[in-house]
Amino acid sequence: MIIKSVEELTIYESPDGGKTVYARKSGDKDRTLIHEDPDKRVHDRWFKWRDILHASEDNVTLKDLVEKAELVYEIIKKENK
Repeated sequence: MIIKSVEELTIYESPDGGKTVYARKSGDKDRTLIHEDPDKRVHDRWFKWRDILHASEDNVTLKDLVEKAELVYEIIKKENK
């Protein structure tokens, strides 16, 4: 009887030099995000808000929500002075 031992390897990949790290099992194509640079998340949110502002020009519901968010921001800003 021959018993083969198979060890499942986890492969860690980073497309950007360590700022973002993914893990996947050997042989799998699907990968899981393990670490993302917090600065990248902030950067991505800036771009998302830019897109939201542009989209709100043509979407009444989105425009209303953006205006409400701006109002809340102004109130908080005044309270924190």
